Amino acid sequence: MNGVEALIALGSNLGDRAGHLLAAVGALSRPAQVRLAGLSPIYETAPVGSPGQGPYLNAVLAVKTTLAPQALLEELLAIERSHGRERRVRWGPRTLDLDLLDYGNTVLELPGLVLPHPRLHERAFVLVPLADVAPGWRHPTLRLNAAEMLAKLDRSGVQPWRPPY
Repeated sequence: MNGVEALIALGSNLGDRAGHLLAAVGALSRPAQVRLAGLSPIYETAPVGSPGQGPYLNAVLAVKTTLAPQALLEELLAIERSHGRERRVRWGPRTLDLDLLDYGNTVLELPGLVLPHPRLHERAFVLVPLADVAPGWRHPTLRLNAAEMLAKLDRSGVQPWRPPY
């Protein structure tokens, strides 16, 4: 498939956290215009935002797509909704969070969609799995790769996830 490489952050801290992430990966593999290209390991991370939240599971997915950025974002939002995502509190707990981080190094600012994701360089919970799945990727405006951006952050709240057996 020809197409554009896109990077998507996945997160969950409610319910079956791993199940939500894996179901999202499966849902993204269904549209004919999206092909999975890589998935990072899953990390357990400290919550950011509203107090009293449980820890998150986070990962980053690389895809090849022929969808336009807005259409891919709509697909992500539909998958979130299908998993019970409610947007009541900014940075509040969620069953599933899917963020479009990058779309072929496009720099774009539209209502509801900014590329690259405007806070990805500030978030260790995004950069750690991003460095795993796309170590050669460079931020299109900062010109730094994930490891270089991560070197400026505290990554102590991001640990490899070990599933319970």
